Amino acid sequence: MFKYMLAPLENFSGPAFRSLCHKYGADVTFTEMVRVEGIIRNNKATLSKLVFPDSTPVEIQLLPGNETQLDSYLGSFKIFEGFTGFNLNMGCPSSEIIKAGRGAGMVKRLSKADRLAKIVRTHNFPFSIKLRLGGTEFEKSHKVYLRILQNVDTDYFILNPKHGLQDSDESEDNSVYPECVDICRSRGIPLIANGGINSIKKVEELKKIGVSGVMIGRSAIANPAIFDLLKGKKVPNKLELTSEYKSLSEKFKENEKYFENYLDWKK
Repeated sequence: MFKYMLAPLENFSGPAFRSLCHKYGADVTFTEMVRVEGIIRNNKATLSKLVFPDSTPVEIQLLPGNETQLDSYLGSFKIFEGFTGFNLNMGCPSSEIIKAGRGAGMVKRLSKADRLAKIVRTHNFPFSIKLRLGGTEFEKSHKVYLRILQNVDTDYFILNPKHGLQDSDESEDNSVYPECVDICRSRGIPLIANGGINSIKKVEELKKIGVSGVMIGRSAIANPAIFDLLKGKKVPNKLELTSEYKSLSEKFKENEKYFENYLDWKK
């Protein structure tokens, strides 16, 4: 079954927004990126991202780095209603994170990535890996990302076809998808496309290439019902969606920043 997913969005992917997007067609949603060390240290800001007031299907996106910390967190983790798995972030383009060898900087670190994935598998949790084409243009040109697709075990991959030094306004390189799909298909692992997906035409083009789903981020902020829209369904207008979002936000008593950021999006 072809899946439509809401991307992990820093300062946007709160519980009300996830719930709203799920109601309007997102099969799976993701939390904001959370640092494993922050969870271990009971950091208040980190833990505030891990609030699950309803049964909306959600994956927790982790920024892992230290194997011992990841193992410790997973060893004490309790499954909740709506939990569908974990996502390992190997795609964050933050220069600070890349310099630390994390996020998109993890793509070239095959052994490290493999060890982290095996820890999650050892704990028997479903999980996915979200990655870019490497941390730099050089890494992209040398196709370091293919080593992850060829060797690391996961339930599915999510690929954003940019490298870490590209900003959000630069175009994705969708020409990499056919080779990536072939590799994943040979291993029996689905590949989800992410980045710049905002029309039925783009979804159909990606379906023809053979991806198993699409993950949508910025276009969902502009229209939380885009998932149903891309499925060919009738959707509410922006005013109605905003009113519904506000009601959910109040019901969940969530941090007001999420709704405020939504209102301020590209004003």
